[in-house]
Amino acid sequence: MSTYVIAEIGINHNGDMDLAKELILKAKVSGCDAVKFQKRDIDSVYTQEELDTPRESPFGTTTREQKEGIEFSIAQYKELQEYAKQHSLDFIISCWDELSLDLVERHLDVKYHKVASAMATDREFLEKLNKTNKPVILSIGMCTDDEVTAAMNILNNVEYVLACTSTYPTAAEEINLRYIETLKKSYPTIRVGFSNHYNGLDACVGAIAFGAECIEFHITKDRTMYGSDQPASIQHSDDLVDSIRKMEVMMGDGIKKVYDSEVPIAKKLRKKSTTL
Repeated sequence: MSTYVIAEIGINHNGDMDLAKELILKAKVSGCDAVKFQKRDIDSVYTQEELDTPRESPFGTTTREQKEGIEFSIAQYKELQEYAKQHSLDFIISCWDELSLDLVERHLDVKYHKVASAMATDREFLEKLNKTNKPVILSIGMCTDDEVTAAMNILNNVEYVLACTSTYPTAAEEINLRYIETLKKSYPTIRVGFSNHYNGLDACVGAIAFGAECIEFHITKDRTMYGSDQPASIQHSDDLVDSIRKMEVMMGDGIKKVYDSEVPIAKKLRKKSTTL
């Protein structure tokens, strides 16, 4: 089965519809299967104190102005969903609060609901997701084993669970690709994948070798652009997806064989045989 590759546009669009569409097109050209965005109701996710905190950004001088500046409306998401559909890409959104989930359910048609690592321990939110009857992709960064178990027990329709470390960017020694194998043993009926925050291609390609069936990575036009997720994003997404597809082929079937291409070389180099 081909790896399901998700280009996480997230908030790397910086509130710019043209840039969002450019990133959708970049994901398509790169060979991705889906694009993913994020939706927040600012007043539900953040306290008034947090929103009033001074924060310099292209959108103003407070955290509220910064958060509102990178947030799209449902009407804008409808337009982006249609644009993704025109380019044969699945459209996915991570909702960060129950109000946003209600809006997405009423007005959009997402392929999956994606549970961000920040929401993986919110029982009420997870139970509300169950009522949508849509398949779920669950990221488990910042989670203990007990918290992973609790989330998996609450959710009814997990299609993919993604190994993840929620630091931006993630240090190589904190990626822990072997955890993919642990998840596959723990949840043999669930597809296991990897959500990347490493600032190179290696982790995603390595994840395939450990059995990941889904790769999610942050995509960007330029890692030097404004935005907290940019440093953990992949700029050369075409190289990444190409490497993922090559690794799929390289994995083989695990059965030792002599390939046709080896036969003439064996005839040339071997003088004796150990078999009768």
